[in-house]
Amino acid sequence: MTFNMDVTETDGEARTGVINTVRGEIRTPAFMPVGTAATVKAMKPETVRETGADILLGNTYHLMLRPTAERIAKLGGLHQFMNWDRPILTDSGGFQVMSLAQLRKITEEGVSFQSHIDGSKHMLSPERSMEIQRLLGSNIVMAFDECTPYPATEKETEESMLLSMRWAKRSYDAFHNGSDHAKDNALFGIVQGGVFENLRAQSAAALKEIDFHGYAIGGLAVGEGQDVMFEVLDFTMPHMPHDKPRYLMGVGKPDDIVGAVERGIDMFDCVMPSRSGRTGQAFTRRGTLNMKNARHTDDPRPMDSECNCSACQSYSRAYISHLIRSGEILGPMLLTEHNLTYYQDLMAVLRGAISQKKLSDFVEKFHETRALGDIEPID
Repeated sequence: MTFNMDVTETDGEARTGVINTVRGEIRTPAFMPVGTAATVKAMKPETVRETGADILLGNTYHLMLRPTAERIAKLGGLHQFMNWDRPILTDSGGFQVMSLAQLRKITEEGVSFQSHIDGSKHMLSPERSMEIQRLLGSNIVMAFDECTPYPATEKETEESMLLSMRWAKRSYDAFHNGSDHAKDNALFGIVQGGVFENLRAQSAAALKEIDFHGYAIGGLAVGEGQDVMFEVLDFTMPHMPHDKPRYLMGVGKPDDIVGAVERGIDMFDCVMPSRSGRTGQAFTRRGTLNMKNARHTDDPRPMDSECNCSACQSYSRAYISHLIRSGEILGPMLLTEHNLTYYQDLMAVLRGAISQKKLSDFVEKFHETRALGDIEPID
C-alpha cells in the first residue's frame, strides 16, 4: 500500500506533514480546489497546479450523470480525461443527492433519485458509489454517507448517523473487493453526528473499528455558523486518529480554515474561491473585495499587492472591475486564478508557521490584517 501520512511538525493541536499517494505527495494542511465536473471552473488544470494545488476534488454525483463513469473509464480514467496527473479525491455523491436530486428516496439499500439534468432515474448505494469512484480512478475514495440536514433533532441525527455507519462498513467491503484499485489507493470514512458530542464520539469509534486510511468530518458548514462548527471540532478532534489524515469537508472561508488548522485538521475543500471568482469576489490578505463596486473603476492598483498570481502581477483593479461589470469571460478566469492562489498561499504560510512553532503569531497577524480592511488612498 503506497498511501500513508507523515506528520513532520506540530504546534499545539496543529500539524504539518505529507500525505504520500501513488500519484505524488500532498503537503498538509492542504486545500483541494473543487473540480466538480472534471474541471475547476474557468481554469485549466495546469494553471490550477501553478497556484500550488497538490490535489483536486472530483464529484461522483455529477460525473456519474454526465459524461458517466463508464465513459471516463473507457477514456483512460479521470486523470487522463481532464489532464491532471496528480492525486484526485472524489466525494461519494451523498451530499449532492441530498441537495440537487429530485424526488429522492432514502432506504437501507441507498438513495434512489431522479437526475437534476434530465429526470432519469438512478440508484446510488455504497456499492455503486465505490464502483463509480473505482471507474474514475480516484486516489482518495470517500465512503458513501447521508449528509444529515441542519438543524435536526438528536433522534433524527442519531438515526442518520447510524445509517451512515452501516453504509461505511458496506463501502469498506465494496472498496476492498480484490480489485487492483484498492491496492494502491485509499478509502476515508466520514464522521457524522451533527452538533451532538455523544453522537460524534460514537461515529468516530465505529469508523475506527472498521479502520479506514483517513477520516473526514462531515455535516458541518451547512448553516450552523462558525462558533458551533469550532465547538463541534473541539469535542470531535480528540477522537480522530493521530497517524492518519483528517479532512474537514466543504470548508470554507479563510478564517474557518485557519481556525480548523489550529484544531488539527489536515485537508479542506470548498467551492468558495472558484464560485466567488465567478461572482466578482476577490479574497485578499486585507479582506474580501467586491470587484463590481464603483470604487474600483479608476483604481490602478493590483487586487492584492502581495500576491504573485498573473491577475495581480499584470492587471489593475480598474481593468478587472471593467471585465466583471461587462460580463467578459476573462474576469471570472482572472478572479478564480487569484482566489485559488490566495488559498494556496494561505496553506503554504500555515505550513511554514507550524514548522517554525509560530502559528499563534501568524493567526494574530492574520486577523489583524483582515480587520484593517482594504480602503486605502490611491497613489
